[in-house]
Amino acid sequence: MKWLKVLGVSLCIFLTGCQTVSTTNSGSIGVHREQKMFSLLSESQVSAMSAEAYQEELSKARKKEVLNQKPADVKRLRTIADRLVSHVAVFRQDARNWKWEVNLMTDKQLNAYCMPGGKIMFYTGIIDTLKLTDDEIAAIMGHEMAHALREHGREAMSQAYAVQLGQDTLGILLGVSPEVMNIGSTVVNYALTLPNSRTNEAEADLIGLELMARAGYNPRAAVSLWKKMSAQSGGSVPEFMSTHPSHDTRINGLNANIVKVDHLYQQAISKTN
Repeated sequence: MKWLKVLGVSLCIFLTGCQTVSTTNSGSIGVHREQKMFSLLSESQVSAMSAEAYQEELSKARKKEVLNQKPADVKRLRTIADRLVSHVAVFRQDARNWKWEVNLMTDKQLNAYCMPGGKIMFYTGIIDTLKLTDDEIAAIMGHEMAHALREHGREAMSQAYAVQLGQDTLGILLGVSPEVMNIGSTVVNYALTLPNSRTNEAEADLIGLELMARAGYNPRAAVSLWKKMSAQSGGSVPEFMSTHPSHDTRINGLNANIVKVDHLYQQAISKTN
């Protein structure tokens, strides 16, 4: 029967398309969770899509004349990025060859991100409102870079593909005729707008902590950063209401892991003295 053939194709795609990977080395901080990736969605594809989306954002910002309007802050961000990028090989060798890029958008939002492949954007709002030190900027940037190193975006997209395939298969069993292969753009757009899971956020916190320590930025600044964020938001959001850890949970986790990277920070600053 036709539906059996379609069901077989769906199951074949799911079984052969999923692979277990370790995107990064564990580092001193000890992040070693294996991840499920959809092999038909390669790292290069995700990076290419992200680069295109990033260029669109830059183009919009230029037209609005809100891109890199503060040269001193742009230079500051790029200096910090250069120091952090010089240590990404600890987690994955190929990341040193990524086309890393850092830009600054004039916007009141408390926001920053790093797209797959190393495309970083900071908003002036987070720097100005929180009066960030260089160490605190490094904490944010290291965290966002960690999402890219761990390919959390690709992981979310892979999960979305698996969910969609499962829904298509269920639809077949219920007598509905889904377009099994037509899942690309919808799933990708859906996945890219999802917030990171608590697991991914915790991993990014830890890898970011090690990156900043190796680059000579005080890892304790990650704690002061989140205390500022907590104060700005008027307190912690209940953990069960968010995919992100509560501020208290995040701060406690950072404090517990600073000891793992403090020696790296001491070594880094000893080299500069």
